[in-house]
Amino acid sequence: MKEVLYLDLGRMGYGECWAQQRMVFDHMLGRKRGEQGGLSSDECQLKVGDAGVLYLVEHNPVYTLGKSGKSENMLVSEAYLRAIGAEFFHIDRGGDVTFHGPGQVVGYPILDLEKLGIGLRDYIDLIEESIIGVCREWGIEAGRVAGASGVWLDGNTAKARKICAIGVRASRYVTMHGFAMNVATDLKYFSHINPCGFADKGVTSLERELGHAVDIELVKAQIVKHLAEKLKIEIYK
Repeated sequence: MKEVLYLDLGRMGYGECWAQQRMVFDHMLGRKRGEQGGLSSDECQLKVGDAGVLYLVEHNPVYTLGKSGKSENMLVSEAYLRAIGAEFFHIDRGGDVTFHGPGQVVGYPILDLEKLGIGLRDYIDLIEESIIGVCREWGIEAGRVAGASGVWLDGNTAKARKICAIGVRASRYVTMHGFAMNVATDLKYFSHINPCGFADKGVTSLERELGHAVDIELVKAQIVKHLAEKLKIEIYK
């Protein structure tokens, strides 16, 4: 079974975390090419597992727009975002616009899918299945929506609402970016965007659905467990 290092980054600004992702991503690409002069694990100040790294993090309020996203799905100006204490980044993942903030578990699996024997489409499916499994542990039945990534509640009804967004980038079967699960997220931040490009679908969180506080550390542990099971990897600290 392939090993993946797990690091809980706590609360971290988006820009700093994105830079760290890119360092590890570039290092893993260099390792695949057999480059010796690339970024070393010591320079990253971490050890990279045989098949990669899993970061879990909470961000300060930030909006990100994917490379295929449409700017009109941002419903307010960048000046307004700065006024409410939120940042904005146009980034290199797939997908449209989304929000990250406190109370949301953001996962960045930087993995060598070739070592895991997994294709990119299957990888996204397995992330979705992992989050569906976490929801089930809380008594929430979640699923998919045809033609849309992520994990949804009541996905095929007029009440469809997303509880987890997914957007990834891959090169030579090495992945970066990942998923964002709403646990105790302040959902009012989503009113400033068409989340993931959908003007007619809502968002939700575990706490919104359950009506009580949720231990975010427990959710992190559940995410790690389900990812390990679905991806057939050993996740270690």
